[in-house]
Amino acid sequence: MNEETRPGTVSALLRVALWALLGLMLLWPLTARADALTVVPVGRAVGIKLFSDGVVVVGTSEIDTQAGMVNPAKECGLKEGDVITHINSTEVDTIEEVSALLQELEGQSMSIRAIRDDKQVQLTAQAALCTSDGCYKLGAWIRDSMAGIGTVTFYCPETGAFGALGHGISDVDTALLMPLESGSILPASVSGVEPGKAGTPGQLKGVFDTSVTLGALAINTDNGVFGTLSGETGWTGQEVEVAPRNEVKAGKATILSNISGDCVEEYTIQIVRVYPESESDCRDFLIRVTDQRLLDATGGIVQGMSGSPILQNGKLVGAVTHVMVDDPTSGYGIYAGRMLQECGEL
Repeated sequence: MNEETRPGTVSALLRVALWALLGLMLLWPLTARADALTVVPVGRAVGIKLFSDGVVVVGTSEIDTQAGMVNPAKECGLKEGDVITHINSTEVDTIEEVSALLQELEGQSMSIRAIRDDKQVQLTAQAALCTSDGCYKLGAWIRDSMAGIGTVTFYCPETGAFGALGHGISDVDTALLMPLESGSILPASVSGVEPGKAGTPGQLKGVFDTSVTLGALAINTDNGVFGTLSGETGWTGQEVEVAPRNEVKAGKATILSNISGDCVEEYTIQIVRVYPESESDCRDFLIRVTDQRLLDATGGIVQGMSGSPILQNGKLVGAVTHVMVDDPTSGYGIYAGRMLQECGEL
């Protein structure tokens, strides 16, 4: 996991997930009342599966050939973080598809189309025949999917749209946002907690039910993952208003979190500071856990709690996103409006 720091603080942060906007009200949904947007805060832990749009290069390595050690990926200019989308004219989205094409081409020269820093690059490479297994290889470590546990922040009963995590799903090796081809959320049960300690973030442990799909993912953004529910989820809860940003104040608040089984409970926290609005940084609030029950069970904020809705004065104000590595009782939250803005783009 990648540690982060916010300007003006020496505390290290960690994205709270197992792995990883500002004019909001007009976009969500069109049927909402003009004077108050309402959604249902959730707080349920779910399994999250994401399949990438293309394959992500997470590293390169040398291949043992009859001519010696070679690295075609590095030699052709592929870099860590590149997303390979095509080999010759064939679109590739899985590791299996890439491997099959390399065997078919048998070391012939091929073109590789990739995305790097949001721009398309065109490269030419030749796969090498590995002497150890007789397979043609490019010498690139690639990834095509990710899975983990996170928390659903809210859903809209009228549209079925939902938001979760409060931050994007990033590749664990490159720290870059995973390009989304498809994905889903699945029922999950939290089977245990590894409490957080200073310098060692904790985590929720759980299992997925892969036979049931709760919803389909549509977008993976810096402000969370978003999609549409597939049908009945069994989630309970009352609709609440989303607080305008200027109503969010330092002071008492609560979060909804699922740290055992499928039970969601409300815990007290303190919003220590509300930061000025910034387009480049989604850490909008500094928060601290004050509920002794949660402190005893988890030590504070742990991985998997990312997306836990934050409520203040009966309104949804945001979601938990990060934990301070050197102080697991404290972390950061994103303003709910950022997440709702993304949902308005579905």
